[in-house]
Formats: sequence, structure tokens, C-alpha cells
Amino acid sequence: MARGSAAAAARAATLGGSDSQFSITDLAREFAVTSRTLRFYEDEGLIHPMRRGTTRLYSRADRARLAWILRGRAVGFSLADIRELLDMYAPGEARRAQLEATFAKCRERIVALEAQRAAIDATIAEISEFCRSIDETINGD
Repeated sequence: MARGSAAAAARAATLGGSDSQFSITDLAREFAVTSRTLRFYEDEGLIHPMRRGTTRLYSRADRARLAWILRGRAVGFSLADIRELLDMYAPGEARRAQLEATFAKCRERIVALEAQRAAIDATIAEISEFCRSIDETINGD
């Protein structure tokens, strides 16, 4: 069973004995997101849960896609970037194109963040100099 726990066994029994299906609550808890976040990613077409009545059932593939989505968001990728990368997925050696595109986007993001850091450092230096000037004026140095 997933995670080898009694809770996972109970969940599997509730979902018809399938260890590869997860409820919205399962994924929200596991990834520390809200169910609203999961529904948003579903509305955006990034994940595709099955339905059993009004219950959403997420597959292992949905779970893997959610992990990619959240990792992409954490490093600053747009939803369009994430969608593009997810759409490139193919199993096995065919996955190389997705990984190469992800690598290129990561490098682009690093360059952008380094430029932002340089701009922030320059602003901090300017403010620090301004503070020194004000301090000298106040204290008559």
C-alpha cells in the first residue's frame, strides 16, 4: 500500500481497493495545498481527475503532474511554461525532450533571478549611501 500505513489501506478500501487513486483531501494534505488549488489546476487543464459521482479521484499520473506543477511554481515558472513542459511528457527515452526543455527554462530563470539580485544589490547600495548622507547631515559629521 502507498506509504505502507493503515490510513493508506483504509483509503484504498474506500476507493474500491485501488492503491493508485487519491482523493482531493489526500493530495491536498500530502502537498500542503488547498482543495481549491487542486480544483484550479483542474480548471486550467493541468490535472485530470476521474469522477465517481461528485468525488474527484486522482491517479498516480495526476499526482506526478501535481508534483511537477508545484515544483515549477516554486521556481517561478508561469502556468503556460508548466503546461508546455507537462504536454511534452513521454515515458522512457522520449522524455529527454521534456527534460532538456525544463533544463533550458531553469537556466533562463537563473539568469533572470541573477539580474534581479544585481538590481536589488544596486538599490541597497544606493539606499545605504543615501542613509549615510542623511546621517552625516543630522549628526554634523
